[in-house]
Amino acid sequence: MDKKENFNEMHIELFSTPEGIYAINSPVRVKILSMLRQGELSFDQLVELSGKAKSTVSVHLKRMADEGIIGSKTDPLDARKKIFFIKSEYLGKLSGKKVVTENIDNYVSSYIDGEGDPYEFFRLIFHTIRVSLINQGIDIDPILYEAGVKVGKTLYKKVKDPDINKLAENIALFWESHNLGHVKIKKLEPLTIDVSDCFECQSLPILGRPACAFDSGILKAVFSAHFNDELVVNETKCYAMGDNYCSFTIKNIQNG
Repeated sequence: MDKKENFNEMHIELFSTPEGIYAINSPVRVKILSMLRQGELSFDQLVELSGKAKSTVSVHLKRMADEGIIGSKTDPLDARKKIFFIKSEYLGKLSGKKVVTENIDNYVSSYIDGEGDPYEFFRLIFHTIRVSLINQGIDIDPILYEAGVKVGKTLYKKVKDPDINKLAENIALFWESHNLGHVKIKKLEPLTIDVSDCFECQSLPILGRPACAFDSGILKAVFSAHFNDELVVNETKCYAMGDNYCSFTIKNIQNG
């Protein structure tokens, strides 16, 4: 993601610390935190990327450090400087912008008129809650992602295998047996996984962005454990982007 992203749309970022939940509505802090979510940055980098004065950036960094939202460490290349990072849990964001205008009644009616499949009922619950939150400008993707990571750590114990192809086969069997979708390894370099009939997003309206945060978290945990390395998962195709399947690229964090 480009660290110089557009911040014209006002929104509130939510972060959880041991002291409580902080709602960040300062455009400068939102911008700083959005950059730090992509990785650690030095003070000079934050000043350059934010386009703000050093004194302004310094004041906001100190305030967020006092609140426990961010932390810092000595720059290994220059002991006089600091490297900043996020030490709190990112919960998501609130936005006044209505991303979708879907009539949920239509989706509920389609289930009621159907055969009453229990699986479809749980899909209905998941879909309705998520779309209702999106309609209110609430993005819970970070929470879904972290939940996926926790599930993935447990799932790895069930599907692990030294052979990457066997591991992928085990994952595919798990996905299909639990009606989560059909998994296919597209290629190994970079590791690319395609999922059709995706439980998480297939029934969502077009959002214009990837929506499989839970699946991304599971895949990150499983393959990070397999390779004993910190990996990142990028969803490049998604039903919520208008694609006819979901696709995930999994790379080393330094190449992600």
